[in-house]
Amino acid sequence: MCGFGSLAFSKDRSNSSTTSQTEQDDKQTLLQEWIAILLSNLSGELNNEEVRKIVKQNASVHYKNLKMDEMLATYVGNLDGFISFISEKWGWKVEYDKESKTIIADENKSYCVCPMVNQKDGIKSPAICYCSEGFAEKMFSTVAGTPASATVISSVLKGDKSCKYKIVLS
Repeated sequence: MCGFGSLAFSKDRSNSSTTSQTEQDDKQTLLQEWIAILLSNLSGELNNEEVRKIVKQNASVHYKNLKMDEMLATYVGNLDGFISFISEKWGWKVEYDKESKTIIADENKSYCVCPMVNQKDGIKSPAICYCSEGFAEKMFSTVAGTPASATVISSVLKGDKSCKYKIVLS
């Protein structure tokens, strides 16, 4: 966050518990709006593949923040177990063609789960989906123990029913 952020969010307020939540909401909105404008500008200035390359690399931040390596540790080398887990616990619909090493993973939700998307204010740039591609690549590469390539094949932010990914394992 830039230095001005510390000034904007340092106002003295009387109710600290309410202030804390209000400040967190304000910070989240600021970040979401800042990212939305950045993505819009990138999409306006660069072609889709250039935007994809830039945004996809940011997946590592969210992946690290969620401590995914720790969460996935019990599934490393057990792709079938991981697929069962995300199907049962996350509600995903997953098809895995072992012969072609291709996974179709449907989040099976009618809303975008990305924490960078501001549902309330409608700040929804489909370019953020490239980050989801990177996240899926890291997640499935870790579990499968081999490089994975992910592509978003449908997205709520693009008007589709749910977010789906095609993941191809090397």
